[in-house]
Amino acid sequence: MHNSPGFLDLDLPDDFWIPIPLDTNNLSSLSPFLVPQDHLGSSGTFYAMAAFMFFLFVFGTSINSLTIACTFQNKKLRSHLNYILVNLSVANLLVSGVGSSTAFCSFACRYFVFGSLACKIEGFAATLGGMVGLWSLAVIAFERWLVICKPLGNFTFKPEHALACCFVTWVCALAAAAPPLAGWSRYIPEGLQCSCGPDWYTTNNKYNNESYVMFLFCFCFAVPFATIVFCYSQLLVTLKMAAKAQAESASTQKAEREVTRMVVVMVLGFLVCWMPYASFALWVVNNRGHSFDLRLATIPSCLSKASTVYNPVIYVLLNKQFRLCMKKMLGMSADEDEESSTSQSTTEVSKVGPS
Repeated sequence: MHNSPGFLDLDLPDDFWIPIPLDTNNLSSLSPFLVPQDHLGSSGTFYAMAAFMFFLFVFGTSINSLTIACTFQNKKLRSHLNYILVNLSVANLLVSGVGSSTAFCSFACRYFVFGSLACKIEGFAATLGGMVGLWSLAVIAFERWLVICKPLGNFTFKPEHALACCFVTWVCALAAAAPPLAGWSRYIPEGLQCSCGPDWYTTNNKYNNESYVMFLFCFCFAVPFATIVFCYSQLLVTLKMAAKAQAESASTQKAEREVTRMVVVMVLGFLVCWMPYASFALWVVNNRGHSFDLRLATIPSCLSKASTVYNPVIYVLLNKQFRLCMKKMLGMSADEDEESSTSQSTTEVSKVGPS
C-alpha cells in the first residue's frame, strides 16, 4: 500500500492500482481501462512514449524477423551459437510484437484501451519474452566460455546442446512469468498505466508481491548477471593470455581487442536493459511508504522493452558473419576485405584455449 499522505491504494486487486487523492469519490473515473490517465502526466509525455514504443515495435520486429529469416536461408549460419541467437530473436519478437505494439496503442490513447484481460496477457507475454531473452544472454556467455576457455577439455558444444539450452531458457522464463497468473503477485498496469507487468510497487498480503519481487531479482537477474560476469571475465583472461603468448601475431592482437570491446558492450547492454528495472523494484519493496513519480516507474519498463532493438544490434549486427549474410539477403554487396577479416578473426579466436 502507498502510505504517502493524500494517497490511497485502491482495493481493486484484479484490475489496477493507482495513487489517487483521498477526497476522490468516483474511483471508476480514474480506471486505466476506461479513461485517459491525464492526472499522471501531460499529453506530450504520453505521445512521446507512444512514439518511442512505435520505434521499438517497427525496428525490433524488423531486425529480429530478419535475423530469423537470414538463419533459415543460410546453412552456414546454422551453428550452435546462432541457434541461441535465433532463440533470443524469437523472444524479442514476442516482446515487440505483443508488448511494444500494445504499449504504443495505449500510450497513444493515454490509457490501457484493451481492458484488464488483455493487460494480463500482455504482461505475461512481455515478461515471458523478456525472461527468455535475459536467460539467452546468459546462455550465450556460457557457450562462449565453454568453446573458447575449454574448461571441460575436449568437450564439443554441439547444436543439440544449444537446443537443450534454448529449451531451458523457456522453462526458466515460464517459472518466472506464470506465478502471477496463479496468484503469486499479479499483472497490472504499471507506470503511466499504459503497459502491464508484475505488481512490484504495492503491498498486498493476498498476492505476496514482496516475495515475488525478491524471487525475480535473485532468480532472473542476479543469477544470469553473475553467469555473464563470470564467463566473460574468464574469456577476457584467456584471450589476454593468448595475446601475450602470441605478441608477434597482429591478427591475434586484433581479435583480442575486438572481443574485449564486444564483451564490454555486451555487459553494458545487459545492465542498461535490466539494472533500472531490478534496482527500482528493489527500492520500492524496501522503501514502502515513500512517494515516487509514476513517470519514473515507466522508464525501467521502456528500457527493458528497448532490449528488443539493442540486443540484436550487439549480438547479431556486430557479428560479421551475420552482417555479411544480411547484406546479401537485402541485395547489398558484401566487402571482400570484411569477409577475409571475418574468416581470419574467427580462426584466431577459435585457436584460443588452454591447449
